[in-house]
Amino acid sequence: MSNTEDIKDHAARRILVLDGAMGTMIQQEKPDEAAYRGERFKDHPADVGGNNELLSLTQPDMIRRIHADFLDAGADILCTNTFGANAISQADYGMEDLVVEMNTESVRLAREAAEAASTPQRPRWVAGGIGPTNQTASISPDVNDPGYRAVTFDDLANAYGAAARALIEAGCDLLLIETIFDTLNAKAALFAIDSLRDEGVDVPPLMISGTITDRSGRTLTGQTPEAFWVSMSHARPFSIGLNCALGAGEMRQHVRTLSEVADTRVSAYPNAGLPNEMGGYDETPEETASHLGEWADAGLVNIVGGCCGTTPEHIRAIAKAVEGKTPRAIPQKVRRMRLSGLEMFEAPGAGQTQEGAA
Repeated sequence: MSNTEDIKDHAARRILVLDGAMGTMIQQEKPDEAAYRGERFKDHPADVGGNNELLSLTQPDMIRRIHADFLDAGADILCTNTFGANAISQADYGMEDLVVEMNTESVRLAREAAEAASTPQRPRWVAGGIGPTNQTASISPDVNDPGYRAVTFDDLANAYGAAARALIEAGCDLLLIETIFDTLNAKAALFAIDSLRDEGVDVPPLMISGTITDRSGRTLTGQTPEAFWVSMSHARPFSIGLNCALGAGEMRQHVRTLSEVADTRVSAYPNAGLPNEMGGYDETPEETASHLGEWADAGLVNIVGGCCGTTPEHIRAIAKAVEGKTPRAIPQKVRRMRLSGLEMFEAPGAGQTQEGAA
């Protein structure tokens, strides 16, 4: 059985568990500037503190250990340490030329950890993580010039394409386009991935995860969850979901909305509550797990995990909370015109349905 068939088979039988927050765990390690640089980059002219993706090259044992801790806690899917491993984000550090190596080494580290923990009865998978970059294609960074953009669609597509190609060639089982705050950025990622397919690249299943940025119930660029799904649905993703920005208590209604409209698997990996006044996260593993366990009971999710503030203890509690529970049933595909702006428009009429899922 191929990895793709394997994960689809397991997802049909149980709720899969994604790992927790790589950034949170790196912060707990308290690496200083010297640790980020290592011996190889000790003379690099720019500051590199905070460049977490660089640690895959300079502190591989740290990254490998974090992966192993999440696997020991019960994670089925590891996300690579590649959230910012793209040319646009790495430009802040003058390290654009390291993007391919960062992605390649990050997959290798996750793969080593996953294979060490896998058994025939319970395989583990590696999702190549692709973050949103630190730029937005839909919003001007200059309040005095609304038409200005600091990045173009082509810039984004080129950056996403290079990262995706490196992740695929390194052997990831899934591609995870995550923390999407600007749908146009995600469109550029999907365009880049489709272009790789056109070149004959064997693209693994796609996981897509958006971010509802506050209690307005919309992404930063104004879309509701159902409009976001319609914008992404043409990619026929393995899963669609939400992560980051909100704690589980605030995210539930939006996950429910996605579960009602999406004809594919639904993922959710919230933060450990809302940040406190110091920017930390106070929600306990038991509190987070109680929310996600209830979502499983309500039939809302197929994949669960944790984002900012979540640790192996959170993942262990989440895995226990969903163990043995039935994954959300994937609904039939709606044969009806749906359009997306800031909100979803659905053509009136009863419509027809056609069985099938991504």
